[in-house]
Amino acid sequence: MALIVPVMVRGINNLSDARYCAGMGADSLTFRLDPAWPDHLSPDAVKELGGWVSGVQLIGEFDTLSVDEINALAQACGLHGVLLHRRRPAHELAELTVPAYKLITWIPDMLPEDVELRFREQQATYAGFVLAQAPSPLPSAAQLTRLTEQARRYAIWLGEGYAPTDIRNFVETVRPAGIVLEGGHEIKPGLRDFEEMEAVFEALEDE
Repeated sequence: MALIVPVMVRGINNLSDARYCAGMGADSLTFRLDPAWPDHLSPDAVKELGGWVSGVQLIGEFDTLSVDEINALAQACGLHGVLLHRRRPAHELAELTVPAYKLITWIPDMLPEDVELRFREQQATYAGFVLAQAPSPLPSAAQLTRLTEQARRYAIWLGEGYAPTDIRNFVETVRPAGIVLEGGHEIKPGLRDFEEMEAVFEALEDE
């Protein structure tokens, strides 16, 4: 299935999600590999899941590990990129063997010029910025206008929650670098409810 915008699906932890999302046209799948998280996956599990899919980027999520440890896991798991949860200095990022994305949070009361500065200072060292979690309340009309302007200048990925109703219109208006969905858990091995995710993929299908 061809989509009008790249889709990243985070937190893949089972074969049902991996194969379904790849088949629906997802651009990338992320795996939580940092052992600091209780729900992290082992390298062997990631290699096994990655072996069942093709045509998608495999991305590891990390927080506390050193760059050397991240590089070792990237090689062992065949990762195409990493999603970093905390900011790292430029000299560390330069040592990564795969492109890095930065997970960032929406700060409602942050001055527009400070937001702009944050993107501008980091754009040379990251392949993109991932705002996966939509704020509550959602951005105002003025904030959405600024976000649209920023999406023209920087590679910004947005969670589906930013568009609670018409996600296709949202994508066509804001034109983010991509949309971020969240993986889930199987009801039992091999059984998973994809109704909500399917609605998003179908809304983003390239007609």
